[in-house]
Amino acid sequence: MGYTRKLLEREAKLGRPVRVGLVGAGQMGSGFIAQIARQKGVDITAVADVAVEKAIAALHNAGIDDVVQDSDVSVLSQAIEAGRHVVVNDALALTKLPIDLVIECSGVPEIAAKVALASLLAGKDVALMTVEADVTVGLLLARIAAQTGNIYTVCRGDEPVECLKLVEYVQDIGLEVVCAGKGKNNPLNSAATPAMLVEEAAAKGMNPRMLCSFVDGTKTMIEMAALANAADLQLSKRSMNGPPATVPTLHDIFKPKSDGGILPANGVVDYATGPVAPGVFVVAKADDDVVREELRYLKLGDGPYFSFYRPYHLASVEAVLSIGEVIIDRQASLAPAAWNADVSAMAKRDLVVGEKIDGIGGEHVYGDAVSAVEARAGRELPIGLASAATLRRNVAQGTPITYDDVTLDETKTIVILRKLQDALLTDGLLEDTQLLSLIK
Repeated sequence: MGYTRKLLEREAKLGRPVRVGLVGAGQMGSGFIAQIARQKGVDITAVADVAVEKAIAALHNAGIDDVVQDSDVSVLSQAIEAGRHVVVNDALALTKLPIDLVIECSGVPEIAAKVALASLLAGKDVALMTVEADVTVGLLLARIAAQTGNIYTVCRGDEPVECLKLVEYVQDIGLEVVCAGKGKNNPLNSAATPAMLVEEAAAKGMNPRMLCSFVDGTKTMIEMAALANAADLQLSKRSMNGPPATVPTLHDIFKPKSDGGILPANGVVDYATGPVAPGVFVVAKADDDVVREELRYLKLGDGPYFSFYRPYHLASVEAVLSIGEVIIDRQASLAPAAWNADVSAMAKRDLVVGEKIDGIGGEHVYGDAVSAVEARAGRELPIGLASAATLRRNVAQGTPITYDDVTLDETKTIVILRKLQDALLTDGLLEDTQLLSLIK
């Protein structure tokens, strides 16, 4: 039974649909709102955006005009109970309203972390579109969710989540995961800056900083680190390989060096440059002769390495699938199962004392995927904390920025959560600590 029927059954039983509150009515959030409005058994009940007019416009474009705008939680709650829709300018206000699931589409790691924490502490499920927060503090948020009895997840639709589904499929049919990854449609340019990309961004209808985070490789590093942590896989190496590849050559390239490939071992993540994008893939191994012959007969190749490929990911269009997974199945679409990978902030140019780092997609830093063990040993600064950092000593171009190089804004929620996550991981206490009492 698909989620549509299950959600309708839930609505018939409870007398109301799933109430969703969404943070951020920008491009991604507006697309999400349009999709939720089309889904049966679900209602886009509340939208938060600092520019309230954008929230109202997004709802209007989705055919929703019975909108209440107020700052009084009781007034908003009464409107929701009466079946109306509400908008607010404060994302955290959503956690005080009678909704079932908070979905975050801000694109800002600090906001995502703050919304996730507040939602879980308020007893609500939460789903993030901002995967940058997940690779910074996702393990801690997942453990908090487990202790509150709620669900923390990254939304469906982006490459790491859809690749994870392919990993799970391969594992469920009894094959060994050799490599999981995504396609990237152009080579990395780690020195790229928003100023270099203004014309290209305008032609694509994108924010230059967003485009820069793709071109400089940060987005790919973040997505593959999130996949490694959720699937409990390792990085193939620091920065990964990213070789040119086509779909037919995936299983010839992404296999161990001992068999003529590029990988140090099985069970890793990497990415391919070229026409594999915008898809995701898993290279699997079948050791059993009978299974291998069956897959050969089914035209997957001669083996023992076989490629499984999904040629697309649909972003906010399929992100609504997470609503069913969370509300009906009570499971995350993607959340860290381990902490195998980090994404460190690397200097795009020589940086000097006193500069405030501008963060992801900016002029100062790009992200580099690195094993969590190596990052911890080198005290490397996570890219998700970069915008909260000011340099207290010079950093040379192309080198990792460390905690010792910066002063962090200790008032930022994401900084506080990361320090706690690091401390508990270092002491081996993350599984056993009563996080709720510690955080409260």
